[in-house]
Amino acid sequence: MSGRDESQAPTASRVDLLHRVGSVVIGLGLWVFAVLGFVQSLEFFSTEGQPVLGLSSNGLLSVISVVFGGILIAAGIRGGRLSSTVAVVVGALFMLSGIANVLVLNSDLNLLAFRMSNVVFSLVVGGILLIVGSWGRFTGRVRGDSPYADERGVGSPTDGLQGKELSGIDLDGNAAETSAARELAAAERAVAEHRAEPEVVAAVQRLAGVRRAEDRIHAWQHRDES
Repeated sequence: MSGRDESQAPTASRVDLLHRVGSVVIGLGLWVFAVLGFVQSLEFFSTEGQPVLGLSSNGLLSVISVVFGGILIAAGIRGGRLSSTVAVVVGALFMLSGIANVLVLNSDLNLLAFRMSNVVFSLVVGGILLIVGSWGRFTGRVRGDSPYADERGVGSPTDGLQGKELSGIDLDGNAAETSAARELAAAERAVAEHRAEPEVVAAVQRLAGVRRAEDRIHAWQHRDES
């Protein structure tokens, strides 16, 4: 396995795990809230609602909680970009729900039987989902080896080898040498960040005495031939 592959997997798995866990945990929470509402046989369209886990709920809100909980859980199980996208979209809907329902509290338009505690809950959960879904994709410093680097216009740690980092480096320009240069850059980055496999660390350390960039790339390219 190449140095580049070794360095990419940990970042991708951590970001994906965050999206998965966040979606599933919040989805399960919504299901618990919904089930407790169903157990109480809440009136479907009541604007007064009944207390459930410190919030107000009616039959319609319980059904909606089941639907959105299922969407989040399914997306979390699926993982990848889907879990991130669903978390962001549902989070935005929760935020909008909190803002919209605060305008209809104590009125006949309060179809979800919201109280101020529900408004706060919607805003908080919506914010959490937005952060979880966006983390490592839309917000914060996106690493070059992130699976979402292309969406943010961030090149991988080795993309610079095709631009500024190649300036002054005399390469032949063939595909094999360019690939070796990319792998070396990724391996050196992984070693510096203490996330490289032992064999990658050893391979990079063997190049410690090689000064010229061209020689280091050439030695890396032929490291398995010795």
